[in-house]
Amino acid sequence: MSTQNALLTILVEKINNDTLVLPTLPAIAIKVRRAADDPDVNLNTMAEVVGQDPSLSARMIKISNSAYLGREVKVVSTSQAVTRIGLFQVKNIATALAMEQLFVSKNEVVKQYMAKKWGDITNIVGNAMAAMVIYQRAKKDKSLSLDTMTLSALVADIGALPVLTEAERHDSVFANPAFLDVAINKLASRIGGSIMREWKFNEVFIECAEHWRNFDYVPHEVSYIDFVRVGAALANLCDTPDEVLTQAQKRGLFNDIDELQTDEFIELRDNAKALFS
Repeated sequence: MSTQNALLTILVEKINNDTLVLPTLPAIAIKVRRAADDPDVNLNTMAEVVGQDPSLSARMIKISNSAYLGREVKVVSTSQAVTRIGLFQVKNIATALAMEQLFVSKNEVVKQYMAKKWGDITNIVGNAMAAMVIYQRAKKDKSLSLDTMTLSALVADIGALPVLTEAERHDSVFANPAFLDVAINKLASRIGGSIMREWKFNEVFIECAEHWRNFDYVPHEVSYIDFVRVGAALANLCDTPDEVLTQAQKRGLFNDIDELQTDEFIELRDNAKALFS
């Protein structure tokens, strides 16, 4: 049996036996989510929690000053940032900003692959965020929230992490990146759903992690999955990008594909990607 097939067999066996080691949500994200779920929390308390992590605090200020919140007056403190973003949104945004901490490895080869995977994810996120902004402006539809969509896109491929972690024990498979892509395509959705449940995320994120790669799965109404798929198609990170975009157009995400190639769209996409760099 080849190393590649052996790894795939190991992964499937561990999934079936429920023994696959799942990643742990970063500690600061757990603290923020717990605080946000406390009915007695206030903005000052939340700012203190976020302020415990200087990196998160700085990035929260960055996102509060971004074009996505559309404010001209710049904020300079964590408390101002939390106030501008809002308690509910902070929960998802802080989690999203903490996600990068998971894509690390002490193995140099794996580290490079992790960096590539994170780059792919931020490309999906940037496209998806820009697509949602364009959609909401055109449709005046506020039923979906940008921060929830952003986190949905960031966790959509979280199932790839245990695949890479397990592969780290078999260095030779990294000589064949195509195999890893096949393994991720086959297993990431199933693993991703397990991770979302382990982290106690709600059904929105479970659905996205489990089903975004299955293009036969079509929600009745426009949903976060639609924007994740558009993000992946525009980044050329799915097998049939043209078909995905055609379906998205039929579902009303945009009127013409040219809307996703304008200077405005490119600027929105690049600004979104910059939030996670």
